Amino acid sequence: MAIALEYDYFKPAELAEAVALKARFGAEGRFLSGGTDLVNDLNDESVRPEAIIDLKGIGALKKLEMTSTGLFLGPLVTFSELIDSRTVKSRYPLLWESAREVASNGIRNRATVAGNICSCVPCMDSAPPLIAYRALVLIRGPEGEREIAAAEFFLGPRKTVLKDDEVLAGLILPRPPKQGAAFLKQKRYRGEDLAQSNVAVLALEGKEYRVVFGSVGPTPIEAEKIEKLLRGKAMTAKLAAEAKKLVRKEIAPIDDLRSSREYRFLMAEVMLERGLKAAADRLKGKGPAYGTHLV
Repeated sequence: MAIALEYDYFKPAELAEAVALKARFGAEGRFLSGGTDLVNDLNDESVRPEAIIDLKGIGALKKLEMTSTGLFLGPLVTFSELIDSRTVKSRYPLLWESAREVASNGIRNRATVAGNICSCVPCMDSAPPLIAYRALVLIRGPEGEREIAAAEFFLGPRKTVLKDDEVLAGLILPRPPKQGAAFLKQKRYRGEDLAQSNVAVLALEGKEYRVVFGSVGPTPIEAEKIEKLLRGKAMTAKLAAEAKKLVRKEIAPIDDLRSSREYRFLMAEVMLERGLKAAADRLKGKGPAYGTHLV
């Protein structure tokens, strides 16, 4: 169906121009990158913007590269580009595994990580890995640039810290230590579907663990009680079972069309146990190959 709305269309060539346009239109100006969410919203007229600001003409936003501080991920980088990146697969396998779980090939060819977290729906797949990797979100506005930890970016369903005159200018993922990682996503069926629940697990040298759940609360949840229990301990089946008992103290799932609250609790427990084992084994150079479905 053709979009029937009228709006002004801009395609700036520089980020500064995009910021100026956003400052001019505020909440009535919408950024376009992949467009997989925005086009649907325009079609059903759930949004009626005065202006569309197309970011695809800004070459600097397409960068995906290692820098002295870590991986710079531009806001126009698609999930398919993450999957195709040898650097992402070898150094950030948690993000690589999550990218493979996003929607379909067609969607991944257009959808961007930045767009995914700006849409800020609880079932987004990219947020838990970004939090686990301690990613920084770069935000540009009329007054300059600021950085914020990915964990602090999400305020609630479809609500982030971005102001009406700001744009997400990139993500920086610090250089990670040696790691074993596992991303698990529970869906209603194999193939394209939104998450009923997901979890990102990192096992790091020094017996440190990071665990971040998604789709089981209004925002992603880092499981601090579980991480505290695991800290400094070698992973065993007994330890993973103890961690599993803490899941219900960490997450806050709901009943909805995709799943019941109780099923989300149960699957989060199962995924945590499997994810901890896989991540710990991968840290030792063992375990299932990355990309193997564990649920």
